[in-house]
Amino acid sequence: MTQPATHKRPFTGRHIAIILIAFFGTVITVNFTMAYFASSTFGGLVVDNSYVASQKFNGWLAKARQEKALGWSLEAERMAGGHIAVRLGGNDGLITDAHLTALIRHPLGRAPERTMQFRPLGFGRYESVEALPAGRWVAHLTVAAHGQTLNRIADLP
Repeated sequence: MTQPATHKRPFTGRHIAIILIAFFGTVITVNFTMAYFASSTFGGLVVDNSYVASQKFNGWLAKARQEKALGWSLEAERMAGGHIAVRLGGNDGLITDAHLTALIRHPLGRAPERTMQFRPLGFGRYESVEALPAGRWVAHLTVAAHGQTLNRIADLP
C-alpha cells in the first residue's frame, strides 16, 4: 500500500520570528496603551510630601475627634443649576449663623481649583453664590460658627 503524498512545510526561523513579533507586539501595545490611560487620567499628586504628611497624621486624628465631638452634621449636594446646597445641623438644632467657604477641586486636576462662598437661605440651609461647571468636583468645606470650625470633604458628581 502506498501512502498519499503529503507535503509538510518545515517550521522555519521565519515562522518563529513572526510568532514572537506578534506576541511581543501585542504585549507592548497593551502596556503602552494602559500606561497612557493611567497617566492621562490621574494628576499623581495626593500630598506634596508624604513624610511631612505622616508627621501630621496624629494631629489630623485629634482634629477629627474634636470635630466629631461638636455633634454637627453637614450634608452637601449639587443642585440642578450647578449650585452647591449645604444643610447644617447640630446637637441643639439647625445652625443658622455659620460662615461657609469651600475649596473646590477637580479630582483629576484637569481644572484649576477655586474658592466658593455661600449665602444663608434660612433653616440651616446655605447655597453657593456661584454655580460649578459641569463635571465631577470635590469640595473641601469649612464651616465656622459659635467659635468652632468644622472641615468636611464632599464629592459632587
